[in-house]
Amino acid sequence: MIALSLAEIAEVVGGQTHDIPDPSVQVTGPVVRDSREVEPGSLFVAFVGERVDGHDYAAAVVEAGAAAVLASRPVGVPAIVVDDVQTALGALARHVVERLGATLVALTGSVGKTSSKDLLAQVLRSKAPTVWTPGSLNNEIGLPLTALSATDETKFLVLEMGARGIGHIRYLTGLTPPKIGLVLNVGTAHIGEFGGREQIAEAKGELVESLPADGTAVLNADDPLVRAMASRTKARVLLFGEAADADVRAENVRLTENGQPAFTLHTPSGCSDVTLRLYGEHHVSNALAAAAVAHELGMSADEIARALSDAGTLSRWRMEVTERPDGVTVVNDAYNANPESMRAALRALVAMGKGRRTWAVLGHMAELGDEGLAEHDAVGRLAVRLNVSKLVAVGGREASWLQLGAYNEGSWGEESVHVSDAQAAIDLLRSELRPGDVVLVKASRSVGLEKVAAALLENHTEGEVSGR
Repeated sequence: MIALSLAEIAEVVGGQTHDIPDPSVQVTGPVVRDSREVEPGSLFVAFVGERVDGHDYAAAVVEAGAAAVLASRPVGVPAIVVDDVQTALGALARHVVERLGATLVALTGSVGKTSSKDLLAQVLRSKAPTVWTPGSLNNEIGLPLTALSATDETKFLVLEMGARGIGHIRYLTGLTPPKIGLVLNVGTAHIGEFGGREQIAEAKGELVESLPADGTAVLNADDPLVRAMASRTKARVLLFGEAADADVRAENVRLTENGQPAFTLHTPSGCSDVTLRLYGEHHVSNALAAAAVAHELGMSADEIARALSDAGTLSRWRMEVTERPDGVTVVNDAYNANPESMRAALRALVAMGKGRRTWAVLGHMAELGDEGLAEHDAVGRLAVRLNVSKLVAVGGREASWLQLGAYNEGSWGEESVHVSDAQAAIDLLRSELRPGDVVLVKASRSVGLEKVAAALLENHTEGEVSGR
């Protein structure tokens, strides 16, 4: 964070100082909510959770070097006490980003937010110091913490914004007002909470509504609901996609023999060839989104193409590909799942597995509401249509719907199976995998299927991880 005194912070957040001998002491380290991340000069934010109360760690974090605690009550050590810690954290983030000289880029979408953000961050950091959202910390707590990690040297601040309802993105843009807003797509993730794709589009479009007149809305030309957001912003509009009228587009899209996408990147400043280190054709759209923002920030087509071709995976369990010494390839995409990302992952599996046996180890997709049965059934059917060698549906009722879809599509023999839990899947795979097989592991985060991938890689640590 940029250096601020405790007195300045108290004024910004409307707090009272307690047990602070010298209010001129500066916070020079990171702002953190995890006591294990405290460094000398940190500000520790004491949240009260369901199981843990951050105030209980106040003495320990100050002993470890924290300058003070942002708290909702006095804690007997240097503290800034506020009525609401989350509101205060947001106010501090707003103050800091207003003082920064950085260009703030915000992005949202139903699918691919983290992968696109990671690509964009790697492209921009090849040009200038860049700070970006780690993992998927894209909510009302993670976003301000990321913004507060920027320093005076930061030139680009890339913030992922998530939403579970109308008004969420509007709130986040109020904390960190973007100059460039990127909308990737409108899918069915969280459709059970929103009620429909139109409502999701309404929520995602809050990002472009927040942009200033001299800002830029970067929109997916291939998604009609996103393209329509052009009417909701006073900012300039830049389109990306494979559509002929996209300002930044891909042509000659293809997959290498390893399943990695390649294409010719066209921008208003020129064209250049790209071969991604990531897996699956769905990453073309993610790469174009990153390229459009980079073009807007002054990078040439050649610079963008080089950076995209060098970029790997920064966030774990997202198409993380590891090849074991026996030739078994494990694709760990277990961080999360929705219908769009499931379909993309299955197609990537098939592309990677040409001439090899392919396994789709899938669990349920959460928060689909009334669409749950139909969407799980459709994914099971797609696995059969794509000729995946074996579908392993893991878990309870929703997983049984995956297997039912495969059965109804014609998978009546050993091509699909429903198992009760991750351990049952592990036991099955250990007994039946053969050298050269390709295994995709994917489900919503709550299923915890990363345990399956980890078990398959035990005692195979000499394998190579790709796309990272």
